[in-house]
Amino acid sequence: MLSAELEGKSYSKADLRKNLLPLLNNRSEGSIEYKHQNISAVLANLGQPYIKGYLPRYNYQKLLEDIVLDYLIKNITLEDRFRQFADKEIITSSLSINFENLIVEPPIVRTVTEPLVRYHNNPIKINYLEREQNNLKLGKLGEEIVLQFEKWNLIKIGKDKLADKVEWVSKEQGDGAGFDILSKYSNGIDKYIEVKTTKLSKESPFYFTRNELQFSLGHANDFHLYRLYNIEEQVKMFIKNGDLNSICYSIPMTFKGYF
Repeated sequence: MLSAELEGKSYSKADLRKNLLPLLNNRSEGSIEYKHQNISAVLANLGQPYIKGYLPRYNYQKLLEDIVLDYLIKNITLEDRFRQFADKEIITSSLSINFENLIVEPPIVRTVTEPLVRYHNNPIKINYLEREQNNLKLGKLGEEIVLQFEKWNLIKIGKDKLADKVEWVSKEQGDGAGFDILSKYSNGIDKYIEVKTTKLSKESPFYFTRNELQFSLGHANDFHLYRLYNIEEQVKMFIKNGDLNSICYSIPMTFKGYF
């Protein structure tokens, strides 16, 4: 299913679940779907794309992680599809964006009872989820959508002059500001927006820098994460306000050594 999805081929999840039933003892379609969600979680933890229709559920047994890793080792050619997923350009002319219906409810921050990242022999050394996020064209596309959305929203409420003041900071000043878009509240106060974009579902992990974290901590009341997802099809977006430590569960990914 994942290979088909990454190649843009159609398939039926329901048909595939039904085909699995005779091979499993006393399993319902619901339990099979839940196990696929666990597999999505394993892949997300490994920094790899997963099936969009299966929400990652992270309370899986280590045995499942070992099985997924073994599968990746035996099917290492999957990495070519992961690479294509991360580097793929979006055809902007095919995008369907309706600002009136763009915003959805954000996902609930899940409670984590055990470490999500374990030491393991991962055959795929590149984090393709992070590589997708760092795809410059994808990132700029998401930021441009948010820029136009903010202007549209201000104009809709009769704040045309404020709409003219919305700035694409990351494009005009570079990535060092700690946010991407400088917008305005209806009263004219500054509103700081960090944009993260993915072709996957809204539960897909995202990555942020120490600079972005520190800026969000210093401007928590006016800092907003705009998360665009499903960008290849019917793009949607959710918004979370507050510092990055508060609006999501995060884990440190890198360390810096000194001598």
